[in-house]
Amino acid sequence: MNLVDSLEGQLRLKDFKLNSLLDITTAINSNQNVDDLTRLFAFIVKEQLGFDKFLLFNKQEDWNCLIKVGYRGKVNSLDVPEILGRFKEFTVIESSHSKLLNDFDVVVPVFHKDKPLAYLLIEGGVEYDGHFNKALKYMSFIQTLTNIIVVAIENKRMAKIDLKQERFKKDLEVASAMQQMLFPHDLPTNKRMDISAKYKPRHEVGGDYYDFIPLGEDEYIICIADVSGKGVSAAMLMANFQATIRTLFQYQRFEMKALMLELNKLVMNSAKGEKFITFFIAHYNANTRILNYVNAGHNHPFITNGKDVEDLDMGCIGLGMLDELPFINVGNKELSPNTTLVLYTDGVVELENEAEEFFGAERLVKLVNNYYPLNMDDMNSLIFSKLDEWKGPLELVDDTAIFSCRFF
Repeated sequence: MNLVDSLEGQLRLKDFKLNSLLDITTAINSNQNVDDLTRLFAFIVKEQLGFDKFLLFNKQEDWNCLIKVGYRGKVNSLDVPEILGRFKEFTVIESSHSKLLNDFDVVVPVFHKDKPLAYLLIEGGVEYDGHFNKALKYMSFIQTLTNIIVVAIENKRMAKIDLKQERFKKDLEVASAMQQMLFPHDLPTNKRMDISAKYKPRHEVGGDYYDFIPLGEDEYIICIADVSGKGVSAAMLMANFQATIRTLFQYQRFEMKALMLELNKLVMNSAKGEKFITFFIAHYNANTRILNYVNAGHNHPFITNGKDVEDLDMGCIGLGMLDELPFINVGNKELSPNTTLVLYTDGVVELENEAEEFFGAERLVKLVNNYYPLNMDDMNSLIFSKLDEWKGPLELVDDTAIFSCRFF
């Protein structure tokens, strides 16, 4: 081969490489899908470069074989990190204990920020002077081509994740807005009572719930609940639970035991035994000053006059724990004037500080009694400020709710 022929061959090779890269970048810029990109890559490697056997493994959620040409073995069950994880750069395979590697001549790894994205295995062919010469001749180009195609596929995958996250974020915003609509607003402060609540979800939506439902002019339903688990699924279960309670009381009065049986069925049917709800509900008659209540496995609310404290612990197990509630006990209290009822979720008492100590129910009771003259809104704000002081720089690990009621 004379010098002119050699130069012409080099020019043809450069033209081929440039045209191939142009084809790939054009396909990427035209937003072709992954299947189209992999077909173009396989065409260039097989038809234009002349490699008849190669595999391309790609890491997405898991490792999978993206391209399989000329290889008859099974690849879906391979432990890719175990077999190929040791390869950090273009490597000629001389011998291996792996049957897969013995069927190929070259490994081309693709990394991004020290993390493997793909591995290309090629059988080198014998068209040139030695067994590996063809693969070595195109080594730089093959690496470039593989990097471009793999990074393009990874970018598409990340774009889909970003889109899903954006949709999820919007769904969370809608769910959060819906949840806020379900919480009671304009809680009463009058000559009979002072009612206030404060709630802080760990995320955009949470699984805590409280409600205040007037039943005419003199009777009221007061309740608080906490669903096991967090996030959207917990919030949706709680929203369904809250809507059911409001619907039930809108059309008829319920005896406490019958109500708990109905709600237990609802939670079992909705959660299929995968979640449960702790729940406290009270019915208060402002004329008789009688408070009837059931505590379904919830953190014990307490009543206090600023000195004497009593837990409200009568009730049953959490809703949705069993198909049938084995027992239901209804508590009954006559409230003296100026009695305060404090309801809360476990995010309050189980909040930890940097020493891994719980805030605890005793500290909450002491706080309420020490600042008893405060109105309920100021009391709740004080409690939350003390919770912030307690956790310090730590993040919230649970939803947190306080529901305070003073009966004059």
